[in-house]
Amino acid sequence: MEDRTICLRININGIDYREDIPSDITLLDYLRKYRQLMGTKKNCGAGECGTCTVLLDGRAVYSCITLAIQAYGKKVETIESLGDEESLHPIQQAYLDAGALQCGYCTPGMIMTTKELLDNNPYPQDREIREALAGNICRCTGYRQIIEAVKLAARKMSGGKTERDDGHEC
Repeated sequence: MEDRTICLRININGIDYREDIPSDITLLDYLRKYRQLMGTKKNCGAGECGTCTVLLDGRAVYSCITLAIQAYGKKVETIESLGDEESLHPIQQAYLDAGALQCGYCTPGMIMTTKELLDNNPYPQDREIREALAGNICRCTGYRQIIEAVKLAARKMSGGKTERDDGHEC
């Protein structure tokens, strides 16, 4: 069987790329090998643990089971799109403040999943947080600190509000 290449056009963390890549490369391997974005972790390779979660057009996806070509013409956000060591994103700061990280291996995927949740639901209830994070596995912290981090991030990102105040009850 011959190796096939395809032309990929993609926007990663606000930068447009166009290049020939192997047709069977996963988005995870493309990000790590071609873009040197090592924040997206490689673990199970089967879409079971969530460590490789990135946002694809704003939606959390497992990059280990997404072919790079599936992101053609789309916007990908990785953990590197958020803050840096000198200026953490509010979600990153909340995870730190709540003690929601230990080994840190699952953290990038958890944070990207949290970002999707809070982008779509700035005032999530505990049940909604648990449902959103259900595809992400953490073997170190347990989940209490992670849920607290998501709630803290929601408060930080909403200026301290804890619920909707636009007159809408749902």
